[in-house]
Amino acid sequence: MRPERPRAGARSRSDPDATQVLIAGGGPVGLAAAIELVRRGIDCLVIEPRRAVSHARPRCKTINVRTMEHLRRWGIADRLRRRAPVPVSWSQDVVFCTSLTGHELWRFTGVLGLQAEGDRFCELGQQAPQYVLEELLREVLAELAPGSLISGRRVVGLEQDDREARVSTAGPDGTEDLQTITADYVVGCDGPRSTVREAIGSAYVGERALKPNFGMVFRAPALLELCAHGRAVQYWVVNRAAPALLGPIDLIGTWWMIALDVAREEGERRARELIDTAVGAPVSATILSTDPWTARMQIVDRLRDRRVFLAGDAAHLNPPFGGHGLNTGIGDAVDLGWKLAAVLDGWGGTHLLDSYEAERRPVQTAVIEAAVANMRVLSTDLVADALDAPGEQGERARRAVASTIRATKRAEFHALDLVLDLGYERSPIIAPSAGQAGLAGFRLPHLWIGPGRSLFDELGPAMTLLVLADGLEADASRIAAAARDAGMPLRTLQLPGPARSRYGSALVLVRPDQHVAWCGDGAPEDPRALVDLVRGASITDHLSSGATSADPR
Repeated sequence: MRPERPRAGARSRSDPDATQVLIAGGGPVGLAAAIELVRRGIDCLVIEPRRAVSHARPRCKTINVRTMEHLRRWGIADRLRRRAPVPVSWSQDVVFCTSLTGHELWRFTGVLGLQAEGDRFCELGQQAPQYVLEELLREVLAELAPGSLISGRRVVGLEQDDREARVSTAGPDGTEDLQTITADYVVGCDGPRSTVREAIGSAYVGERALKPNFGMVFRAPALLELCAHGRAVQYWVVNRAAPALLGPIDLIGTWWMIALDVAREEGERRARELIDTAVGAPVSATILSTDPWTARMQIVDRLRDRRVFLAGDAAHLNPPFGGHGLNTGIGDAVDLGWKLAAVLDGWGGTHLLDSYEAERRPVQTAVIEAAVANMRVLSTDLVADALDAPGEQGERARRAVASTIRATKRAEFHALDLVLDLGYERSPIIAPSAGQAGLAGFRLPHLWIGPGRSLFDELGPAMTLLVLADGLEADASRIAAAARDAGMPLRTLQLPGPARSRYGSALVLVRPDQHVAWCGDGAPEDPRALVDLVRGASITDHLSSGATSADPR
């Protein structure tokens, strides 16, 4: 067995030559992976070409409920909310209209997880431009050790063998000041033009949309006062001259807008005209940035090659409709992060890292399919004659379009089943369970256990065994002893009786990512077999066959 690499505290970070995990790309996904690792004591190095986070393009604007739950677990959810320029309380609506000064066609309320739903989740979603999250994650990583962000450098090459990976880095232009860093593992979070993906021979599979779109950020301080429809986080404009969607980045006049079916040249030529037409009145907008783009619906043919993994946009691309892209990448980072840490700390088994692709690919595929479904009906597809006409003719036209909006767009803004209920039930490290059908593999259903006190806040950093009934001390002790013998960290948490009815089992084993690994009404016949399966030291059918672990770690 190769010796463990020294931790960050044992050497200078000014010129690092080795690390346990090297992450290519310091966007939100790469930073999230680093935070997940570093909070578990793993030596981690992030290589990022950009020295500073640009505010020119907000990119993702929806930080969903599940991502906010992870930020809560990291202790930074409130920090993000304090920085978000549009508070959750300001609006929870999406409006469809003929223009911002024209007729309202339909309004969805309680959208994007911005409204509480009882016990279903412990954190509301948050509207915030991507750069706000990214700057916060940079600060958090700087506060932690052992981990570092090296900005102003990029990954330019990669080799690996059965002992280590060797990553070549260089200055911003990719040629000067070449340096090689060795790592136990590499995570490619370096986006659509990923050097890491190319180095392992992985390739996108899928399609590109045929129609272009033209993104803009602009300043128009009087626009909120002009808007006839009140507050909304998004306004979908349905008219022939400027079908678009737009929304406030802050409350002092900065807006984002996507002009649909508009190519770069036309967008740059007509930018202010498109804004005025979408608003329905001249607003004297100042264009701050433009961002032409075409939707892509693609996923890589493989997420892993031995010591190298792909996450985020380097692994999958989907249309932005529904706001799932960045959030799916954060899910990748969390799933891979705890598993890499478990392996490097010695309690993760030889099959644990194999489960990354088995668990994340179905989620990535489902998210792409949902985004494609959302893209089938856009403002361009809702345009109809007489939408701004007076009298009965206009009312009839608007009612017809409103009916289409209700039928086709609700799922885009009320997608909590997709956000919270996609599970890993077919994962090779999810144990067959005797408890409530459908719980194993899925996110532990949330439960408030006191004022402002979430059950999620009580879970351990590694595995947690929930004991939900009296008289199970011996069963819990048998599982805890098996975990201790295997070196797997385990917290045992006793909960009062009412939780039993919510979870349908007396014992629930919860993973570091808050997904259920196993549940039952008593300890299995072979607790060590259970422990070895959920930590990846054995694979499928292990419990039913009664076989013992092939990996003694």
